[in-house]
Amino acid sequence: MRINLPNSLTIARIVMVPLMVIAFYLPFRGTNLIAAAMFTIAAITDWLDGYLARRYQQTSAFGAFLDPVADKLAVTVALFLIVQADKTALMAVTAAVIVGREITISALREWMAEIGERAKVGVAGMGKLKTVVQMVAIIILLMQHRYVGKPLYWFGKALLIAAAALTIWSAVVYLRAAWPVIRSRS
Repeated sequence: MRINLPNSLTIARIVMVPLMVIAFYLPFRGTNLIAAAMFTIAAITDWLDGYLARRYQQTSAFGAFLDPVADKLAVTVALFLIVQADKTALMAVTAAVIVGREITISALREWMAEIGERAKVGVAGMGKLKTVVQMVAIIILLMQHRYVGKPLYWFGKALLIAAAALTIWSAVVYLRAAWPVIRSRS
């Protein structure tokens, strides 16, 4: 298997995850900003690798498998960092909703693909909107309020709650699309 540029970007995103964690916990002022910048780069490469793969016909089975893994890994680890830094029930529940949806929809998509019905639960516009809101919220929250001011931090929290609401809504959309197949297989 030959690794093309889109797959290289995806692999780089995965490698960046532990580096983001290390940066977040370094005992120097501003390292959380480095972690936020790394997550920002990961978010941009998430879009860029898909764009390049489609634009230059470099899609592959390996990329189709690895891209969502890299995305979910980066988001989940970033949410862990945020919850650890803001140990409140609100942040823990919000993160749990987002991670729980990702696990549920990934399992649903895998099962639907296994039975030849993957197209019924393809990426929808609602999922893309959820992703954008979620990424912006995570970037703001990784920066932490002591460096950027409380109003921005509270805005990041509000965005993450909005992302969790969109997460639930998009999960319902996917489950409704799959429901006829689920019922017919039961």
